[in-house]
Amino acid sequence: MIHVTGVDELTDETFDAEVRGETRPVLVEFTADWCGPCRQLAPVLGAVAEEEHERLRVVQIDVDRNPGISTRYGVLSMPTLMVFRNGEPVKSMVGARPKRRLLQELEDVL
Repeated sequence: MIHVTGVDELTDETFDAEVRGETRPVLVEFTADWCGPCRQLAPVLGAVAEEEHERLRVVQIDVDRNPGISTRYGVLSMPTLMVFRNGEPVKSMVGARPKRRLLQELEDVL
């Protein structure tokens, strides 16, 4: 998995407890080692995690090692970004994007 400072790594086993137990919205990146756009998105997610840590938690899950959660939410393309509030998905985006665009797209859920 592409390790990003400030972004926690979840698994099929930890996903529900970590996402449902969080009071802030949670941005989940569904990622894979072989995904080029995921590598491009890594520094963007790190910056967003650092800048928005009071309003948003950023996590990632490797779809190859954790197929259960990916299947549950119908994730077919990488990277897929999903925002969860109170344990439920409220927004989904596919593909890498620059930080400014990502922050604009997240405004309605923060």
